[in-house]
Amino acid sequence: MNIVNFIQSFFSHSANWHGYDGIPTRVWEHIQYCLLAMSIAAGIALPVGLVTGHTGRGGNALALIATAGRALPSFGLLVLMFVLLGLGLTPVMIPLVVLAIPPILVTTYEAVRTVDPSPVDAARGMGMRPAKILFQVELPVALPLILSGLRSAAIQVVSTATIAAYVSFGGVGRFIVDGLYQRNYEKVVGGATLVVALALATLALFALVGRLAVSPGVRRR
Repeated sequence: MNIVNFIQSFFSHSANWHGYDGIPTRVWEHIQYCLLAMSIAAGIALPVGLVTGHTGRGGNALALIATAGRALPSFGLLVLMFVLLGLGLTPVMIPLVVLAIPPILVTTYEAVRTVDPSPVDAARGMGMRPAKILFQVELPVALPLILSGLRSAAIQVVSTATIAAYVSFGGVGRFIVDGLYQRNYEKVVGGATLVVALALATLALFALVGRLAVSPGVRRR
């Protein structure tokens, strides 16, 4: 059988659409892992990136953190956390959050730092407070690049969240891991196809968010 036949067989099999191991359940589990990891990573990286970008301080430290975060192997970190913390959601979340923080942190910092200084200086001349300058002047202009960092992080998390299955968690990685163990390549290919579909859906979602959140004047630049 070729890959197309594997995909067709996997998605046409009615048993794959029902129960705790069905496609809807596994996809929803995968989405939950990704949303939680992205929420934690964004909650850490966005404020730090915005503040350091606005003040212009800490750029070297951010570059060091980003390099260190990217150098850590996600699967190795997962195994280490599983050994140290045991079975649970925390050992799964730590590698995903560590993976997502660097692109969000660096692009947010760079996005704010590269804003045209003219409107910023004009805002200061009008007596605007630093917080208002950041959120009303710098952030709207920096938003496209910030969203690109969030998009990059989300794609990496969606692709890497399959590792949750290696420590007996769910998600679409369950199809890949179980399929390899059972030598059921139809299930392996089906799981991989779902990961690709989720990644493409993530790209489409961020494209929509970009059109809705970014002002037309900034988009045309």
